[in-house]
This record gives sequence, structure tokens and C-alpha cells, in this order.
Amino acid sequence: MGATGYYTHSDCRLHNMGAQHPECPQRLDAIEDRLLITGVGDALQRREPQPANLAEIKLAHRRMYIAALRGMGDWLAEDDIAAGQPQHFSLDPDTSMNSNTYRAALLAAGAAVEATDAVLAGELENAFCAVRPPGHHACGDKAMGFCFLNNVAIAAKYAVARHNLQRVAIIDFDVHHGNGTEDIVAGDERILMVSFFQHPFYPEGGATRADANLLNVPVAAYTKGEAIREIVDAQWMPRLEAFAPEMIFISAGFDAHREDDMGQLGLTEADYEWITRRIKRVAQQHCQGRIVSVLEGGYDLSALGRSVEAHLRVLADV
Repeated sequence: MGATGYYTHSDCRLHNMGAQHPECPQRLDAIEDRLLITGVGDALQRREPQPANLAEIKLAHRRMYIAALRGMGDWLAEDDIAAGQPQHFSLDPDTSMNSNTYRAALLAAGAAVEATDAVLAGELENAFCAVRPPGHHACGDKAMGFCFLNNVAIAAKYAVARHNLQRVAIIDFDVHHGNGTEDIVAGDERILMVSFFQHPFYPEGGATRADANLLNVPVAAYTKGEAIREIVDAQWMPRLEAFAPEMIFISAGFDAHREDDMGQLGLTEADYEWITRRIKRVAQQHCQGRIVSVLEGGYDLSALGRSVEAHLRVLADV
């Protein structure tokens, strides 16, 4: 059996959107603590990524948007010095930058890209990227929903552009619709996106596109794990099997957990374990087990740590 990579970087903790913001640096600490306490971390190959480069980011994002993010980061760094304390700039009511945000976003995207290279090279069977900021709300030209660069979309586009894969699947089980990923990959027949998400909920719209490469399933608030498992078996699996992906990417958001008050779905660690097993089975059947999973949401720290543990136990066979 192949190894499971664990990509993370301490500088991902330096991005901060202010006191009491749910997308906080402590999210990564909660995961690390859980993996240490349970010993699951001992089964993983830890790797520290380099920042993604401009050519890689441009696969999913427009040049002027990237320049604006980089320029705002530079401006904030100068403002920090002038003010003598960290400054923030709000991009929307939920999403703000500090002087470290752009580098953290580059590292998060870089982790997904490097994991893709390592898995396709056969160095790893699969990988999990414990990174922030998350990415699946980031559109080609817009930051939103705590997200700046779309890590999974960048990696999926990288897999088809640089590794010449013809069929790549993105699976998103965050409680929120991955509108940014949909924006970037809609209409690209090389990339199949499947998801479920609470609806109506943030962001507005949700699965309004009917492109043939999208299967995004809205579910009502208070839906529990049994109903989600039925959706996975009845809707996701037939599409994934027919598509026969050469690689699978996971937007691994854990905010559909019943203890997470950022959503109103009723999943548990057992559900995340089950979903991961179903995804891994498809990967083993069609693409030598090649999976790259990237952290998205998950804001109750205890539930997040336990859910990531369950996810990684399946990926790493521990």
C-alpha cells in the first residue's frame, strides 16, 4: 500500500481575519492536536509545500485578480509598519486580508499542486492538505466566503494542463456550495464536479448551472447522514463510475457536521469515514487510488479534529 502525504505550513496560520472570525488559525491546531493524540499523524508523510507560482494560479484565476491580491498584500505590509500594528482590508462582509494572506493562499494552492505531482509520480498513493485559507468559494476573478485562491480548482486544472490527464473528478462535501469551483470548471468536459450542499444557504444561487460536467445536489437543512449516504450511492457513484476518473480531488469541508453551527446538516465522523471509503473505492478501481484532499470548511474545532481524523484513517489505512 502506498503512503499518505500530509501537506501543511506554519505560515498558513499567519492569515487572520480578526478576533472571533470562525475561519481562524486554531483550526489547523485542532487538526494537529487530534492527529497527535490519536497517533494517526505517525502514519502520514509530512511535507512542507512551496508557494504556488503565477503560471499555476493563472490556470484558474484571471491575471488582474491575482495582481490585485498581491498588490493589496504589499500595501497592507507597508500599512502595518506605518500603523505599528496589523491592518486588515475587507473584500466582502465575511472575507478580509492581512499582510500575510496572499502568501498563505499561495502556500495553500502550492500544497495542492505539489500533492498532485507527488501522487501522479507514485511517491504517494494519496494526500491531505491541512491548509488555509480555504478555496472553494473563490471564483476566477473574485474572493468570497473566506476564500482567495481556489486550491482544488487550481490543482485539477494543473492535472489536466501539465500532466495531460483527460478525466479528473472533484468531489465537494462541504456544507456550502462550491460556487467558485463551479465557476472555474463548468463546461470543462475533462473535469467532473460532484457535490451535495445545504440549500437554500450561503452562497445565493446554488447549483443553477446545468453544464454536463456538474452534479451538484442541494439538500434541505437538518438532512442527516443516512439521506446523504443515499445521495452518494444513488447519484454520485453512477456518475463517477461512468466517468472513470484518472485522479480524484476532494474539497474536504467538515462543516456539515451536526456540531458545527456554521451549517444545519447532521453528519457525524462516521458519515465522513463512510463517504471517504466510497471515494477511495472509486479511486482504487479507476486511478490506482490517486486522491488529493484539501481542507475547506469546518469551524467547530473539536468536530473538525475528529472528522479529519476519520477522513485520514481511511486514506492512510490506519
